[in-house]
Formats: sequence, structure tokens, C-alpha cells
Amino acid sequence: MSIKENIEMIQKDIPPYANLIAVSKTRTIDEIKEAYETGVRDFGENKVQELIDKTENLNSDIRWHLIGHLQTNKVKYIVGKVHLIHSLDSIKLLEEIEKRYSIKGINANVLIQINIGREESKTGILVEDLNELLKACEACCNVKVRGLMSIIPKGDDETCRKYFKEMKAISDDIKKVSYKNITMDYLSIGMTGDYKLAILEGSNMIRVGEGIFGKRNYKL
Repeated sequence: MSIKENIEMIQKDIPPYANLIAVSKTRTIDEIKEAYETGVRDFGENKVQELIDKTENLNSDIRWHLIGHLQTNKVKYIVGKVHLIHSLDSIKLLEEIEKRYSIKGINANVLIQINIGREESKTGILVEDLNELLKACEACCNVKVRGLMSIIPKGDDETCRKYFKEMKAISDDIKKVSYKNITMDYLSIGMTGDYKLAILEGSNMIRVGEGIFGKRNYKL
């Protein structure tokens, strides 16, 4: 199937409130243009340099999402270029984002990434450290938390739904508190293989790469 056909199929599967992010990491400019021409405006990148290169070569109305791990020394390069940072996972990173965005006098919209499966191979804050990060976010002026993100462990449908339910419960608990600078507008969970389950469990933002662009050729 073509990129256009894949996007149209996904859009039929998801409700109107679900935000589709086309994960365009390692994809060519032409592939991204094809998705853009189908109506997609939200694209997700893992690496800062690749994101910057693409912002310089593609339409200015694209909303870029940084979905990969963000190193503190790379924050300065994305100020004003990213619609949403999905990977806030430490107070150290929070402080750097606040510093760099305050210099420019603009706000950074971020999602807190939670390592819900407690996997050593994945980044993200552990649940028991979340409250400390939330309190630090309240003290910021230029960082606005807009929700949560997670990359769940691979597993069967039952396991996936378990982790999705846990993320939704955390989001709902945060909603019950009147935090400064913190809203739960987005729950970014669900990818190519499990986005339908994620939406059933409360996701309103899905990140789809291979489901749109097809499998990557890692030999290239």
C-alpha cells in the first residue's frame, strides 16, 4: 500500500479527537512530502540534528514533535522549532529547557515521558519520581506540561492494555490536582502495532511510523 493509502486507513480507524503523528525519523524528504500532501501536519523525529535539517527543507506549517530522548546540550538547537517535546524525563532537562526558552521569551510545550515498564533500555522517569518533577514544573515560567508520553514494553494485547490503563490512571490522577503550568491535554501512547488498543484505553495521541511509511531498510 502507498503512504496515502496507509494514512487514509489509519484515519478511518481512529476517532476525530485522536492526534496522528507520522514518525518520520530516517524517512526521506519525498516520503514526508507524500504524507504532507495527504493532509498530515504532525511529524515526529527522534534526533535533534535530523529534525533541524528537515525543518529547513519542508513546509513551515508542519508541527514537529521531538519524540526521542533529548540531551541537555541539544536543547538550545530546538528552541522555536518544535511544536511539542515528548521526552521530558528529569529535573536537569527541565531546568535546561526553562533556561533556553526563557532567553528567547517563548514557551516550551512538553510531555513528561514515563518509563511505565521500568525498562533499563528505555528513558523516561519512574512513577515514584513523578511528583518531584511535577513540583519542579510548577516553579517554571516558560515550560508548560501538556500531558504524558510512554513507550510501553513489547507484549501481547493483555499486557499492552495493562500498561495503557496505568498511564491513563496516572493522567487522570494528575487532572484531579490544580497544578500550575500543568494540564493533561495529551496522552501520547500507542504506536504502529498497538494504537487501536491505546485509543480504547484513553490515548488521544498516537505515533505511527512503519504503519504509514512501511518498514525501514536498515541496510541503506
